[in-house]
Amino acid sequence: MTDTTVDVPGYRAGTWVLDPSHSEVQFSVRHMMISKVRGTFDVKEATIVAPENPLEARLTAHVDAASLSTKDDGRDQHLRSGDFFDVENHPTIDFVSTGVRVDGGEFLVDGDLTIRGTTKPVTFEVDFGGFGSDPWGNYKAGATAKAVIDREDFGLTWNAALETGGVLVGKDVTITLDLQGAHQAA
Repeated sequence: MTDTTVDVPGYRAGTWVLDPSHSEVQFSVRHMMISKVRGTFDVKEATIVAPENPLEARLTAHVDAASLSTKDDGRDQHLRSGDFFDVENHPTIDFVSTGVRVDGGEFLVDGDLTIRGTTKPVTFEVDFGGFGSDPWGNYKAGATAKAVIDREDFGLTWNAALETGGVLVGKDVTITLDLQGAHQAA
């Protein structure tokens, strides 16, 4: 069942701005069909406009595609190239929410994800960490969000066949967002 209103203890209406030093975008994808490669991106900016009803909140976020890091410079350069993210022509990965809902007790954020100039709908499952004030008087919120996308839907189709069967890079990519935001005083 989907709710139309929800009570979130500690929630404050207003504008929330991402704290980049306490936030990270992570991804993982199958490599050689036997293990996973993990990597990160830096978030350029993210803003949540939060009205009184949390389910009417709207999020916009922009990730710096060139900041991609898998801890392997050669792989990172290949991922930044035209074979994958083509960061020269597509410097950001963007997300704009289209709705927030609760379904079966789970918070879900629906939105449009744009990678490499291709926009597709994506739903993130959100786990709220909570709210609190830091030692400097800033009111903060923390959350983790997760979604699985098919990279080929976004034009990330490069691959290589393996002699043992299968392919070098899996299709499903798990995206995990660890986010902390600060409430902006009116």
